Amino acid sequence: MTNVVLVDRDGDIAIVTLNRPDKLNAFTKGMWERLGAVMDELSSDTILRCLIVRGAGDRAFSPGNDISEFTDQRSNSTQAEAYGEFMNATIQSFRACPIPKVAMIKGVCVGGGLEVAGLCDIRICGQSSRFGAPISKLGLVMGYQELGALRDLVGAQAAYEILLEGRILDATEALGKGIVSRVVADDAVEAEALATAQRIADGAPLVHRWHRKFLDRLADPTPLSEDEIKEAYACYDTEDFKTGYMAFLDKKKPDFKGR
Repeated sequence: MTNVVLVDRDGDIAIVTLNRPDKLNAFTKGMWERLGAVMDELSSDTILRCLIVRGAGDRAFSPGNDISEFTDQRSNSTQAEAYGEFMNATIQSFRACPIPKVAMIKGVCVGGGLEVAGLCDIRICGQSSRFGAPISKLGLVMGYQELGALRDLVGAQAAYEILLEGRILDATEALGKGIVSRVVADDAVEAEALATAQRIADGAPLVHRWHRKFLDRLADPTPLSEDEIKEAYACYDTEDFKTGYMAFLDKKKPDFKGR
């Protein structure tokens, strides 16, 4: 099943491709498992500075789960729970990954595809892209982990609206609801996603990881401890800080080492 999720490296940027173009990159249970394993592997790579997640081809990021699997993989609650374990583990792997992630969205991005794209930090789509989660039309409930990913992306009210109506949204409405970060011409999606990843990779990687950690922490209403507040100043003791401000003074591009 390794061919259903491909990884290509270009220096400090990796491209993760959902690779079932003949099925519009619809997810199977094995595909969820493989994607989670890939994210776990890449998370420990200290060289990587950005991940791009995309679907193979130009027709779809992913339409969600492959309905043809339901007969033998999700025909009852016991099977669905086992299937859900792979989905939930992959969602957790995305959340735990400290490397910034950019979703390159072409075409359809629905259901589980929307969830995966939504777990990325920046989401870039084309004008013809379409979004939604019409699972009520299948008689399906979105589990807690999946629902949490959607709520974190658009907020509880918009998430409920998306689930209640089951409408397919165009790129303009998706941008307004915060589903995507940026809409560009269809033929510019790939170039914009690559340029975005490069801008991220050019920044200080330790700073990116600290910002992710701090934003996650601020979602917890527990008051910050003194040690947590002090950690925001730890960057001043890094080599990257000295590199960054000296490059600014010298009007040069900084070459961060992640130290």
